[in-house]
Amino acid sequence: MTDPTPYMRALRASHDRLTSVAVSLDSDDLRKRSYATEWSIADVLSHLGSGAEIFELYVNAGLGGEPPAQEDNQRIWDTWNARSPEEQAAQSVAANEALVSRFESLTPEQIDSLRVTMFGGMVMDAAGLLRMRLSEHAVHGWDVEVAVDPAARVSQDAVELLLGALPQMMQWMGKKAAEPAVIAVTATSPDGAYTIDTGGVTLTPGAGEAPASASVELTSEALLRLVYGRVDESAVASGELRTENVTLPELRAVFPGF
Repeated sequence: MTDPTPYMRALRASHDRLTSVAVSLDSDDLRKRSYATEWSIADVLSHLGSGAEIFELYVNAGLGGEPPAQEDNQRIWDTWNARSPEEQAAQSVAANEALVSRFESLTPEQIDSLRVTMFGGMVMDAAGLLRMRLSEHAVHGWDVEVAVDPAARVSQDAVELLLGALPQMMQWMGKKAAEPAVIAVTATSPDGAYTIDTGGVTLTPGAGEAPASASVELTSEALLRLVYGRVDESAVASGELRTENVTLPELRAVFPGF
């Protein structure tokens, strides 16, 4: 079983970091557009707050309770959607603190025994559940932070933990390219080499079996954001992303984000 401790620590750090931003925002800030272009900053905080409540239901289910039904989720979403931006921000901080504290309160025996069936029939242990929440929180937290500070980046501890899950994320995050290509990826901080196949929509460590027809160089943090649909022309302008025989619009068509 994967040790859940690093994920728990990274989730705590992500929550504390976003909290420090959220409590500094005024009413006008909360109504500004986040990086997730269809959502305001308050909308993102609301999404993370409702998600925290739903994840806590999954924690309960993993410890022997009943998994949440769709009507449970809908009830939570409706409650959050009815709140004002100011209420969404304040309640998001409280809900996320409650979830992180709940994870931290689990005994070693509870952590070892936790198993929960998620959507699509996936069975998650404690590390898997924490990794899923960290993925959501770190990336959406960045959606908020970068709207306030354009230099913001996803925290390095989260990046290092989430890189290993990128290959499994492709089935949800990637879309087949109109003109498929094999792309050699060189990442830094931490260093790594990967291959993206935009026809099979896969990301694999190392060199692929088929020769690459294009290449991408970027930081590992930018690679994470790329797969989540969160790299734009500013990354090209700054030199954070360099491509050969493939364009950023072509990459964004494969990774449109959510």
